[in-house]
Amino acid sequence: MPEEKNQNNLQQIIDTLLLINLFTVVFFAIFFGFAIIMQLNGIFIFINFIQRVWNPLIVPLITILIIGALGNGINSWWRRKLLAREEDI
Repeated sequence: MPEEKNQNNLQQIIDTLLLINLFTVVFFAIFFGFAIIMQLNGIFIFINFIQRVWNPLIVPLITILIIGALGNGINSWWRRKLLAREEDI
């Protein structure tokens, strides 16, 4: 029973971190749109900031988001497959 509680606690922590990651990626996407609009108006400071943080910050955030989505999909598929196998037995 304690092992199941630890697993649920770990799952909850991972879900929270992935949710924070999602909102951070959405924030940067909105900020990127804002930076493009400001660049069209002749203000380049925002697009320069995006260019500086793109490789060290934004790319890893997007990568974590994609890996989390794929991991969740594979986990869900695996659990359904195991559940179907248990029902057949």
